[in-house]
Amino acid sequence: MSTMRISQLAERTGVPATTLRFYETAGLLPADRSPAGYRLYGEDAVERLAFIDAAKHLGLPLEEITELLAVWESGACAEVKADLRPRVAARIADAEARAAELAAFTATLHRALRHLDSLPDRPGPCDPECGFLTPGTKAPRPVGIALLPHRQAAEAQAERWRNAPVACSLDGDGLGERVAQWRRLIDGAGRQEIEDGVRLTLPAARAADIAALAAAEQRCCPFFGFRLLLDGPELHLEVHASEDGAAMLVELFGPET
Repeated sequence: MSTMRISQLAERTGVPATTLRFYETAGLLPADRSPAGYRLYGEDAVERLAFIDAAKHLGLPLEEITELLAVWESGACAEVKADLRPRVAARIADAEARAAELAAFTATLHRALRHLDSLPDRPGPCDPECGFLTPGTKAPRPVGIALLPHRQAAEAQAERWRNAPVACSLDGDGLGERVAQWRRLIDGAGRQEIEDGVRLTLPAARAADIAALAAAEQRCCPFFGFRLLLDGPELHLEVHASEDGAAMLVELFGPET
């Protein structure tokens, strides 16, 4: 049976060697070893990676992919279908809930913007008399991407990104497009280093697009944590990452200027 070294498998499948090593550590992609200690893969590794990639594009976490692989290895398509269907249904429910939350958040932003536009310009400093914060028109409070309402929930969300493995489900082309999307949205942003990450200051008009892209980012790279804060005409975006994810943080959001 023909075998491939890790560089050959990476070239053939487009999956970076770093990701292949991570998959081995996570128990997703076993590898044999040559007498010299090099990783060796058979043809079945190509099919296995295609299955993993398909499962990741459905938004399945690595733990569920591991469980699904065990069923897939049995070779019974009907069993894979029976195991996969409830997982996909759960992801649909989650995606619809996120879409509803983002739609509500977007509507809130539009109301806030209309209210701001309706206010008269005043030469003096802003105070309660200027009507920026009036009953029923309060600016949205700081929210996480999941729009969590309580401090405990926000802290729990922070722990999730802290403990998430530093691995991204995007391939080379997808990663390049994602970087380009972030570059377009954060163009001209003010930047400040904060603990475990960076704080970007942007026009509030970009909030809806930023929230949608951040939600997509967490689905493929859960080791990022995001927090949005509206402050009048400005949006403050905090991006956090674990120490192991610092390189990806710089790649997406650039070094301090």
